[in-house]
Formats: sequence, structure tokens, C-alpha cells
Amino acid sequence: MKKVFSFAALLLALPLVAAAQPSVHVASGPYLQAVGEREFTVVWTTDIDAVAWVEIAPDDGTHFYNSERPKYYQVLDGRRPIGKLHRVRVTGLEPATTYRYRVMQNGVLVNEGRRRVIFGEGFGSDILRHKPYEVTTLDRSKPEVVFSVVNDMHEHDAVLRTLYKDVKPGMYDFVCFNGDMTTSIDSESELLDNYLTSSSELFAACTPLCVARGNHENRGTFAMEWMNYFPSSTGRPYFAFRQGPAYIIVLDSGEDKPDSDIRNMDLMRSDDFRAEEAEWLARVVEEPDFKSAPVRIVFCHMPPSPGGWHGGSEVARLFVPILNRAGIDLMLSAHIHRYRFSEKGQNGCEFPVLCNPNQTRMDVKADAHTIDVRIYDAAGALKHQNRFTK
Repeated sequence: MKKVFSFAALLLALPLVAAAQPSVHVASGPYLQAVGEREFTVVWTTDIDAVAWVEIAPDDGTHFYNSERPKYYQVLDGRRPIGKLHRVRVTGLEPATTYRYRVMQNGVLVNEGRRRVIFGEGFGSDILRHKPYEVTTLDRSKPEVVFSVVNDMHEHDAVLRTLYKDVKPGMYDFVCFNGDMTTSIDSESELLDNYLTSSSELFAACTPLCVARGNHENRGTFAMEWMNYFPSSTGRPYFAFRQGPAYIIVLDSGEDKPDSDIRNMDLMRSDDFRAEEAEWLARVVEEPDFKSAPVRIVFCHMPPSPGGWHGGSEVARLFVPILNRAGIDLMLSAHIHRYRFSEKGQNGCEFPVLCNPNQTRMDVKADAHTIDVRIYDAAGALKHQNRFTK
């Protein structure tokens, strides 16, 4: 016998459905990605399936509830996706402008596809008890850029919290994670529990998080989800942007061993990937935006290493000739878990290469004439200092 559903029966069932399911809440995040001059992306997760959006307001002194605020929905190929991971891109903004924002979501209590979808009560950022989050679009007119770098944390979330415990809003233009924040990525929790939740709580809800992929982040059953958590302006794990006087290039150095190595389990194709990336890099350094920048800084997890391990050797073979011709001022690398500074002219590089140790914080300030680098340990002690003059 065919079942007949009445509207009255559905209304009677709704309280039971709502009572059986928890309200939707933010589980981790938000954190900022792909901040540009006219756009930014917000990423966060919820504790149950939901549809999501972001609301923004100008930083003009009015209350967030002063008027109807524009909504930017999470949309994928013309449809609002249902899930726990949310990425919302906000566009049409003005450069060098601060905006307030909040994340919002409607929990999905029942999802029966084309038959029916039942939403619960909407929840989002609590702007009554807490100030809305803020984001400032990129500003090429700034006289200097200030940023911070950590790398090779390998699940030491407590150390990350210690390194950034004193960070204040506006202290950095962005923070870069320069690879190997985890040893592998076998689940979402590898990302959230080991650094993304902490980053959001400490700074990344209001300070852009710039993430370079390391060799260890190519590994694990969840590694292919990388771009879902770290969307970029290129749609690839390598990208570039301009902030203040600096043009920043973020490279992906791939795996450190040959693709055929038994430990790669016939899954890696880093050689082809790096070759494609080199073609992109060659185009980037010919763009007017790059050529007009007074300062040019490159992030690359594995430093160039001709004659060394395969990955570093390929970085030297594919990327360095392009960067030499382009006139790079400094490459910031990681990977070797210790401090190393290579002067211009070493390892075939016509630019200095500085490797940040693991579990330390590198603070960088650059203007049109100088780049100042200071490296601190978890106790706050200054361990290394470099100053480069153009």
C-alpha cells in the first residue's frame, strides 16, 4: 500500500525532528583564505550538516544590525552544497578597506533529496556578545608589509599556541604556514586539531592565513582534500599576491623523494606537477604587477638543493633559473628543521635563501629598501636576525 503524507502530519512531526537533532554550531574556524584586493574567502566547519553564508558590513561605526547586510552564499556549480565544511567567497569589495563579517548556517535536519529538505534554526557568529570578525583587503599602497612564518610543526599544536599567544589584531598583514604542519593528513582532524582550530582562535579569523604545502602534506588518506580547506586565487596549491611593496609568490615544492620510491606507493606524480608549476611561475614573473613591485619574496618549503634529495634538486632545476632571471630578493624555506642561511650566489641562486627552524616563529618586516627578519623560539627569545638591503 502506498503511504500518503499530509501537510498536517508533517507539521506535527517537525517538533520531533527538531528535538531529535542538535542545533547547528561552528565546530572549527572561521579562518581567512585567498584575501585579495577585492575579495576574500572564509572557511569553517559545523557540527552537523548545514548550508552556509557570510554577511558583511562596512567598518563605519554602525551596529551590524543597523540595516540589512549583504549575504554571500556558499554555492557550488549553481547549487548550495550541504555538508559540514563551508567555504564562502566574498567578492566586489574595495582595496585597502576593512569590513566586518559573520558566518551563518542553517542546520539540515532532514535531507531526503528531491522529496524534502528540512532546515533547523539558523545560527552563526554571536555579534551580541562578541564583536564581528574583521578583514582588511590587500593594500599595495602600504609603505611596508609585516608577516609571520612558522613551519615543520608536525602536530605540536601546543607550541603553535605558545608562539602566537600574544598576537594582536592588525599585528601582521598575514601569517604563513610554510609546510609540514602535520606529518601526514589521514583525516580532517589532522588539520583541525593540529593547527586550524588554534589558528582561528588566535588570529586567523581576522588575519589572512597563507599556507604553503610541504612534502609531508602530500601524504595520507585525506591528503587529496587539501584544496577544500585551503582555496587559493589560482585554484592550485601555488599562488601569488601583492601586499604593500612586496610581491609574494607561494610555491609548492612537492615530494622530496623520486615518484618511483616505494614509500610513495605509486601515487605521487610530483615531477609532472612541478613542471606545470614552473610554467605558471614563468608567466607570473612576466606580469606587470610582479615587475613593478619593489620587493619580491618567495615561499618554498623545500630549499633548492642541487645534488641533494630529489625534491630539492628539482626545485633548483625548475624554479631557480626562472627566479634568477626575475630578480628575487629573498626565498624563505623550511624542511631541514634547523636554521640555515645561504648567501646570494650559493647553490646556483642569485638571491639569498633562509631556512626557518622547526617550531620557531619568524617575523618579517619589509619596505621598499630593506627586509628585516627575526626568529624567536617558544620562550620568546630572539635566536636569529637577518637584515637585507636592496
